[in-house]
Amino acid sequence: MVQKLVPCLVLLIVIFCSVTHVRSVASDHRYTVGDDVPLYVNKVGPFHNPSETYRYFDLPFCSPGPRKDKKEALGEVLNGDRLVTAPYKLDFLNDKDSEIACQKRLTKEQVAQFREVVSKDYYFQMYYDDLPIWGFLGKVEKDGKNDPSEYKYYLFKHLHFTIFYNKDRVIEIAAQSDPNNVVDLTEDKEVDVEFMYSVKWKETEIPFEKRMEKYSQSSSLPHHLEIHWFSIINSCVTVLLLTGFLATILMRVLKNDFVKYAHDEESAEDLEETGWKYIHGDVFRYPSYKSLLAAAVGSGTQLFTLTIFIFVLAIVGVFYPYNRGALFTALVVIYALTAGIAGYTAASFFCQLEGTNWVRNLLLTGALFCGPLFLTFCFLNSVAIAYSATAALPFGTIMVIFLIWALVTTPLLVLGGIAGKNSKAEFQAPVRTTKYPREIPQLPWYRKTLPQMAMAGFLPFSAIYIELYYIFASVWGHRIYTIYSILFIVFIILLIVTAFITVALTYFQLAAEDHEWWWRSFLCGGSTGLFIYGYCLYYYYARSDMSGFMQTSFFFGYMACICYGFFLMLGTVGFRASLFFVRHIYRSIKCE
Repeated sequence: MVQKLVPCLVLLIVIFCSVTHVRSVASDHRYTVGDDVPLYVNKVGPFHNPSETYRYFDLPFCSPGPRKDKKEALGEVLNGDRLVTAPYKLDFLNDKDSEIACQKRLTKEQVAQFREVVSKDYYFQMYYDDLPIWGFLGKVEKDGKNDPSEYKYYLFKHLHFTIFYNKDRVIEIAAQSDPNNVVDLTEDKEVDVEFMYSVKWKETEIPFEKRMEKYSQSSSLPHHLEIHWFSIINSCVTVLLLTGFLATILMRVLKNDFVKYAHDEESAEDLEETGWKYIHGDVFRYPSYKSLLAAAVGSGTQLFTLTIFIFVLAIVGVFYPYNRGALFTALVVIYALTAGIAGYTAASFFCQLEGTNWVRNLLLTGALFCGPLFLTFCFLNSVAIAYSATAALPFGTIMVIFLIWALVTTPLLVLGGIAGKNSKAEFQAPVRTTKYPREIPQLPWYRKTLPQMAMAGFLPFSAIYIELYYIFASVWGHRIYTIYSILFIVFIILLIVTAFITVALTYFQLAAEDHEWWWRSFLCGGSTGLFIYGYCLYYYYARSDMSGFMQTSFFFGYMACICYGFFLMLGTVGFRASLFFVRHIYRSIKCE
């Protein structure tokens, strides 16, 4: 059944890629002179708080006619996009000079509202033929004064659009506010405003296929690439030195152990065993809370598969800049389709550990990651609703996600669980387990779980922390990240280091005659997730200007879920590597 499941999963992912590509090509419109090219206003918000965005017309802008909302895909809604027709009319190849879009008399309350958003550096975002446009709503003149009550606040009321075209296609657009054509918002008094715009069309030789390249060039500039490659080289050198050092020691010690144990077997049968061979009768004793461990391994395997598929889609170019919501759509769809992998892995491993209540184990697998994510979402969505922000998901979108979970995720999880239960796989322990466990000797403090987790998490984190800044600046800022090939290399380095350091610590734990390595290897492998969350604290307070309850709760809430996902995924990698290693070394010796 699993052999049939994997090709079907790959086929569904390919269909998703095709649909996403077709949707991206759907904006390949051709126009003639005077055609109405769609311009939508999306959202406004404080520049330093990327999660805190509002609808454009939540502010008292005027509109020349009835507004029409654009139908949006699932990923666009999850991304907080709320597109609505703009008050500006930019017909193809029609130049305009100081055209009046609309007029409005602002009340004292509306003037105060605009003044507040200008003081918070609010920006706007629009889309013209699926090309993004940004700009600030106004400016603050301080004139060297330190008292905010003496500042002057101005609202921009004239936008200059410069549009580049190639034959019958729109290639590029830029919007610039006229700094001299402003409205004074300093005092609370009624004011008449004429919102105006100008349009200038220019021809360019840039082909339509390359019109999105300018948005990805910022992350591919030479000095940025140098930093990325320096990060990779630094990580590779560090990893090679440390892993090479550990590998040399580990292989030499293991070789000496094999020679010693072989000599002991030949010379004297009654010599007392020491080291990791001494606990051969306990090392494969099933761990406590084996249902939870199996569920964690199943969830981690699913998240690992999800990450690999996301990397594949990124490298083939599905997530080009400003392909609105494509990443969120991919995350939801692929996570739903890979639920069978979690069910199969968890149920199969649980049955190998001689577990009986596989149905409860399956429920635990389904809730282990989705449960905390759901609770976090409920809280943060309530916060977004209280703020009337675009991050608040509409009821219809919530129902769509629920239906995907109920009709796709849950059935696949159950089918995978049934396949895993019926796989009849055996645990394959190379040595027999004794009836009674040996007592674990008293160990020094640095061999306890928490110090071992700190040592295990630091090395993988040191290999990725430079790249983390660029990822954070993209997710929680306005940078564009498109160098997915470099990110994939860093991810591979992370996996290698996590596996190796966990194996090394597992060996030293067994050598100290501590046979409870199952949970320790999982916790050590996943501890990098805790280091990443620690980096979140540093980034928030030292590298960003985020502020306010909503932005703070969104940042730490969703990053907690992401780091928890990393914990499960890397914990699974560490556990699988340790299990392979332990089986290998005990298969290589003779044990009574």
